[in-house]
Amino acid sequence: MNLSLKKRIAFSFAVANIMVLVIGFTIFYFLNSLNDQIEVITQNTNQNTILSEEISISAVRIIKLQKLIITNRAKEDDLEQLKSICSDFQDQLQNLSALYDSAEVRSTLTKMISYVDSLQTILGKVSPFDIRDDKGRAAVSKFADRILESFTEIQDIQFRQNQERDKQIKKIVGETRRYMLIDLIITFFATILLSLVIPGNVALPFKKINDAVRELQDCNFDVSIYYNKDDEIGELAKELNKMISSMKNFEDLRTDRISVERRKFDILANMVRRNVLIANANGELIYLNNQMYNQLNLDSDSILNKNISDTVISNDIKDAFELAIKRRSKIENHEICITHKKVEENEEGESIETEEDVFNGYANVIPIRAKESALDYYMMVLSKEAFS
Repeated sequence: MNLSLKKRIAFSFAVANIMVLVIGFTIFYFLNSLNDQIEVITQNTNQNTILSEEISISAVRIIKLQKLIITNRAKEDDLEQLKSICSDFQDQLQNLSALYDSAEVRSTLTKMISYVDSLQTILGKVSPFDIRDDKGRAAVSKFADRILESFTEIQDIQFRQNQERDKQIKKIVGETRRYMLIDLIITFFATILLSLVIPGNVALPFKKINDAVRELQDCNFDVSIYYNKDDEIGELAKELNKMISSMKNFEDLRTDRISVERRKFDILANMVRRNVLIANANGELIYLNNQMYNQLNLDSDSILNKNISDTVISNDIKDAFELAIKRRSKIENHEICITHKKVEENEEGESIETEEDVFNGYANVIPIRAKESALDYYMMVLSKEAFS
């Protein structure tokens, strides 16, 4: 599916917004889950604490009344109060038992409730006068002590469970932190991936267009922009490819025209019975006619497209070209002498190197202006007679 550039950018923003929302809702979910779990633990702890305090108060009151019974100072109101405390104490223990799932706690609470029931049974059968004997006091003291022992066990268990609760809260917080960290890491890498893929997908065609333009600047017309999507960039790429094709056709025509003109000029220069040389403004030789090649006894590879100073051409020719390029003007009737080295044997058979004049005459250097009105080329024509 081909989307326009506008739609792709809108899609990128939509994906980014969705990611932000997903991150926000995920973090909110973890924090809300953490809050719910801690809230449940806190509520259970608060209920447990309230019931534990009520049980502690009831246990202390039972022990206090137990002392009155043991010391024979208990009255009928005290017994009634003890019965009421035991009834409330039993309800408190049952409520506390409902808060625990631990079999150990339930067993201890069940045993404690049975002791309270037994104490209530004894209190329901005796009067203040019956409980003053040793047997009655011993029975009340026995069950009161057992209730106290069971209460102590419950307190120890609650202390251990409080420690476990703290560990559980730490574990929940640690897991929530870990999940949030994993979520942030995944989000970080997803963001990096999207930041590489989406901008790259949008910027890649522009890079192709930029590369093609650079090739055109270097006069390389054998390039094309490959882009297979029907969007704004695709339309631009098609138009640029058409422009490149037109420029390539124009360049081919221009090259053919230049080639034809060069052939014409070469024919005309070779028809002239004079030596012709052409150099550019950088002092590089770019053309010699056949007469000049024969005169210098050189081939094109050793002289063309090379600076005049780096060739074996006569110094008089070099001086004439350098003077014309320096002045950017015409040079007339500059004396030229071209010599060739010749090796001969003397009477004694020794080889002697001598110089032989092969050309003595004059040179005219004519500057040729280009379209930019700069003296781009300099044509030299050699003649044995002075130019009039």
